[in-house]
Amino acid sequence: MKVRELTDWLEKRYPAEMAESWDNVGLLVGDDEKEVHHVFLALDLTEKTLAEALDAEADMIITHHPVIFSGMKKINNHDFTGRKILSLIRHDMQYFAMHTNYDVMGMADLSADFLRLQDRKVLSVIVENENGVQGFGRVGRLPEKMTLRQCGLFVKQMLELQDVRIYGDPEQQVEVAAVCTGSGKSMIPDVMKHGADVYITGDIDHHTGIDTAAQGLAVIDAGHYGTEYIFMEAMKQKLTENFPGLMVSCARVESPYTLL
Repeated sequence: MKVRELTDWLEKRYPAEMAESWDNVGLLVGDDEKEVHHVFLALDLTEKTLAEALDAEADMIITHHPVIFSGMKKINNHDFTGRKILSLIRHDMQYFAMHTNYDVMGMADLSADFLRLQDRKVLSVIVENENGVQGFGRVGRLPEKMTLRQCGLFVKQMLELQDVRIYGDPEQQVEVAAVCTGSGKSMIPDVMKHGADVYITGDIDHHTGIDTAAQGLAVIDAGHYGTEYIFMEAMKQKLTENFPGLMVSCARVESPYTLL
């Protein structure tokens, strides 16, 4: 099949117009008239994951985070982004990214499924029309009422993480949870409007954590990678279901940091 057939399907299911204005999604490097037989999925296009894709003999890479965010005036071997782009071109590897458009149209419900949230609603609405409501994150009831400590352990177990951080009284009871994957601190006002007891996200800094807890909202920081690596297997399942003849593989699940 041609790259164009695959990207047309992806863009219909996860429209680029659902992405934030600052984002950069779609076919970022490549030729959509090329044939594609093997897609390699990763959260980030690092030099390590690019090497994995080349070793797997993939001919297309799809990531969640785009390797190119802003305009580039030079593409050369002097910086790591330039080296990756040159490598993609040199190996005739097509590269597609689906970031905040996937956050809205895929990741929000996916993360809520992992946490078994019930009676869920959109956390931060960006579109509301005759086709329904779309937006970032979800808010709903946990499978059962539990302490914040138990909730932290539940998140750690369901996302198969090596660690989480909690802000708030570990023994306080929580029942209504909000989740937004990646870096979600900008959604805190939305979480409070929904009256959630606990917010599960990533990239919570010191002051945001203690200030949010002081306002009565507990926070579980499960990490940016920890809340979003689930993109890979979920997308693999979608692609194999819809394109049976396409080979799909994923980057190794490996936290970008090490706990000592």
